[in-house]
Amino acid sequence: MTAPFYAKIDSTLARSVKTSKNFHPEFSFPDADVVLRSIEGTLYRIHSYTLRTTSGLFDTMFSLPQPPRCKIEARDQNKSGSVGRDEDPEEIPIYEPDFVLERLLRLICSIPIPSWESFDDVDRVLTTAEKWDTPGPIASIRVALTCPKLLTPDPLRLYVLAKHFDWKEEAKLAATQTLKLNLHDPMYTPTLARLSSKDLLSLLNLHRKRRDMFKRLLDSPERFAAGNSSPYHCTRCGVTQLDNHSWREFKNAMYAEIDRRPLGDTLGVTVGHSADWPEAKACWEAKCADEECGGLNYDRIATLRQIRNCIDVLPSTIED
Repeated sequence: MTAPFYAKIDSTLARSVKTSKNFHPEFSFPDADVVLRSIEGTLYRIHSYTLRTTSGLFDTMFSLPQPPRCKIEARDQNKSGSVGRDEDPEEIPIYEPDFVLERLLRLICSIPIPSWESFDDVDRVLTTAEKWDTPGPIASIRVALTCPKLLTPDPLRLYVLAKHFDWKEEAKLAATQTLKLNLHDPMYTPTLARLSSKDLLSLLNLHRKRRDMFKRLLDSPERFAAGNSSPYHCTRCGVTQLDNHSWREFKNAMYAEIDRRPLGDTLGVTVGHSADWPEAKACWEAKCADEECGGLNYDRIATLRQIRNCIDVLPSTIED
């Protein structure tokens, strides 16, 4: 008479242990046959079919011969006619934190994901997605990478990822955004070290070409006649030859600036940035040496407009 009573207690305790397990609420499908465990101990119960069809890693793993324990359990289930849903399958340890595992499983299962907060989060999930060989989630992450929230703060890291995955359009977009960076700054050395020699040279060549081409344009007599033509006489009196020392100093300052920030957005402006440089003020205040004339050596507005024109024709991204 006591056996059924104790059997009922054992059954109740087993159900209690099962329900006490820390299953993720979004991934606790009752009919699923795979349980993944994160490094924090959270359990994710998911269908093996979903993993096999979305992940090359799991497709290979589930295709391997089963260990003896799995074969015995499968035989016992066939004999009893039960699928064993009261018992959870053996847990598979996944050495990833909950954030990475949850976000990747959401992508695999087509469950909406929260917006990405940082490039670090994207990088962590993308690294695991590549290890798992999941083309679907990788494609979804690729679309999100070019949003301003991720692209603007760290374009160099996007360039590294784009080159790693051979994403040509994203690589070009990221290369353009890196023009606001000084790649010679030691803070970028670790990121640049992740690039192959070929991809690093492509990026460095873009920055160098902009700098060198800008210098050639600044030295052009056709674009800046008053500063680069020799001799060039005062446009007001037509007699005094101009002393272009101030223009040369201003050119050197602009050359150094575009080497530091190849984007060139700080040059050719009327307010702030280069407009406040001592070299710029000295250039715009330079006058004819003839005191009776006193005409300005350079047309400030026309010269600034020509500087902007020079920047606009510079190469803006890497070559294929």
